[in-house]
Amino acid sequence: MATEAITVRVPDIGDFRDVEVIEVLVVPGQQVEKETSLITLESDKATLDIPSPAAGAVQELLVAAGDRVSEGTPILKLAATADKTADAPAATADAKQEQEQKQGAAAQGGAASAGEGPAPAAPPGKEGPAEKRPQQGRQQGAPSSAAGRDGAELHAEVLVLGAGPGGYTAAFRAADLGKKTLLVERYPALGGVCLNVGCIPSKALLHAARVLAEVEEMAGAGIHFREREIRPGELRAWTETVVAKLTGGLKQLARQRRVEVWQGEGRFLGPHTLAVRAPDGKERLASFDHAIVAAGSRPARLPGQPADPRILDSTSALALQEVPATLLVAGGGIIGLEMATVYQALGSRVTVVEMADRLLGGCDPDIVAPLQKRIEPRYEAILLNSRIESIEAPERGPLQVRLSGARAGSETFDAVLVAAGRHPNGGQLDLERAGVRVTKDGFVPVDQQQRTNVSHIYAVGDIASQPMLAHKASHEGKVAAEVAAGLKSGFEGRVIPSIAYTDPEVAWVGLTETEARARGIEYGKGLFPWAANGRSLTLGRDEGLTKLLFERGGGGADGGGEGGGRLLGMAAVGPAAGDLIAEGALAIEMGCDARDLGLTVHPHPTLSETVAMAAEAFEGTLTDLYLPRRR
Repeated sequence: MATEAITVRVPDIGDFRDVEVIEVLVVPGQQVEKETSLITLESDKATLDIPSPAAGAVQELLVAAGDRVSEGTPILKLAATADKTADAPAATADAKQEQEQKQGAAAQGGAASAGEGPAPAAPPGKEGPAEKRPQQGRQQGAPSSAAGRDGAELHAEVLVLGAGPGGYTAAFRAADLGKKTLLVERYPALGGVCLNVGCIPSKALLHAARVLAEVEEMAGAGIHFREREIRPGELRAWTETVVAKLTGGLKQLARQRRVEVWQGEGRFLGPHTLAVRAPDGKERLASFDHAIVAAGSRPARLPGQPADPRILDSTSALALQEVPATLLVAGGGIIGLEMATVYQALGSRVTVVEMADRLLGGCDPDIVAPLQKRIEPRYEAILLNSRIESIEAPERGPLQVRLSGARAGSETFDAVLVAAGRHPNGGQLDLERAGVRVTKDGFVPVDQQQRTNVSHIYAVGDIASQPMLAHKASHEGKVAAEVAAGLKSGFEGRVIPSIAYTDPEVAWVGLTETEARARGIEYGKGLFPWAANGRSLTLGRDEGLTKLLFERGGGGADGGGEGGGRLLGMAAVGPAAGDLIAEGALAIEMGCDARDLGLTVHPHPTLSETVAMAAEAFEGTLTDLYLPRRR
């Protein structure tokens, strides 16, 4: 076969210059395929591989590890196979697109509010010389283009329905384990509800809201800004760029692993067949050995809710078409209060209506109290023990809302945001055709290995069980993929953190005091108010609180015994409380006691110190506050 000698150069890598080569992935004489990774570069923002523009044999290396390169730097000489170089001129453009997607993957950090975001994949080739590395997700993991079984277009060893945090994690893990993987997603971009219309855009808007609040707060420190101007279209465009970076990163990760991706809505035809209806109405069939259902959930609607663009759900509210003058938020849970935080900061006069007798019902009242104290004067009203009885949407004029409870009667609002929970999508997938049991509520019951009652079909994330959180889904997705690949795996998380990204943030994990009292569990408690924390004061926010619950049983200032009892639960309220809660989750998983936490040297001045100080308060060793000696 004819060959052509070409010099492979660094393609367009954006604004990066003088980037270090951290690894050369090929050796002279090695045969490579088109898009085989040749070298790995590392900048201060991303790690990226440079692919081969053609198939052929490596003749000579022109760079070594430690060299620094820029666009156009020669990498190696390649004896390219002539019949595979026809599209080589497009390699630079392909590499540029791949680089942009890699940067998006690198920008993900670690993810998810709802944990929410994928971590960048390690570059291929970290295990050793290229010719010795297993090509995970490539030769082994690439779905065959050959016809599937029973007339299907494609057969996958693992088919994943839904590309949210649970779905894409499952697909990528299955491909890494050498399985031919097909990923089916209804959205044009991977990431599911979380990345496209949920966790990520909401947190971007919440950051904008926090910046607006900080600007106002700095007036008390002698820093004054000119009158603010909010441009909803530009703000929406910014959130879309954040989402695009993450979804673009996922696209690249799927491409690297050779995960086949089909866009469309999937429905089961049988225990080994799925029909996928594409946006253009065309239908494709896929067969599979194992299926992982990660089809998520949808926003709940109010009974008799009319169809009107002014009645928003969590998805349409994030589209931010305009900022209504008056907004009624139906639901005082996490989603409702997060969106109330955004719209109030943007200028809406917000009223919250909640059926229960308190906000954030899953959290202890003393942790919610600082949040409620802050928002009460900022909102028009917070109506507890109340509900929306009906909504009328005239063509002209505001929405007419009839309320019952604390402020019964009819009121008018420019918009209503319904944040009354979510329903799992189990009943919308024809799972009964595959023999899978679905509850009347739409959940798909699973065991510890995420198996449904049909042993080769698994369910993860919102569709499997509460809590409906992205970080839970991703862990379950990994378990399901490993079990499908024949590994011994199971979901054994003792606790799952919850976070409300309000202002201030509220976070909790493990046992709450409310639960402990209801279950008759004896516990000891350590509290530390952030008014005594230097870092909190420098932020201009002293309303925070950190609370730790410990087992009772033996000594200590609060009944903990030598070293105190094991940690049972943690809760915190204040700026960045959501970042602190991971320490509590880890401590519970590791069986840490109060002394473990108190003797761990925490950096100063930080908010994380409040965790150690709450443990010291429990033990009676705290010096940053005066606590009367207990008998």
